[in-house]
Amino acid sequence: MKDLISKAVAYVGSLLQTLQVKSLLAVALVGFLLLTTNPNLEGGAQAATKEIDKIAHQNDSDRPKTTGEWNKEARETKGDSDGRAGRIGKESVEAVKDFGQMYSDTAKRSVDALKDNAAQAD
Repeated sequence: MKDLISKAVAYVGSLLQTLQVKSLLAVALVGFLLLTTNPNLEGGAQAATKEIDKIAHQNDSDRPKTTGEWNKEARETKGDSDGRAGRIGKESVEAVKDFGQMYSDTAKRSVDALKDNAAQAD
């Protein structure tokens, strides 16, 4: 019985040591990665934000694209339900127009791909 208890204690002790080594290794690896990567390298987050804004504003619609733009518009029309409804209507028309352009392009490419697949199957 004494031998069984000492074996159980030894097993639990070795298990805890193994877990600590794994945890320590994981923490050391994450720390190394955080210390060696420089998020401000060449603009970092600001450059990424500017690139995303540029991509979001590729088309020429006046609809807000970012959360900041939506919040700005909400502040501008606060308390003016007629103005807000007018903007919503105008932006809905633009959204449907943008979707229509995207849909027609996608449909055209899909039909072309189907024709290519049918030609290859023959």
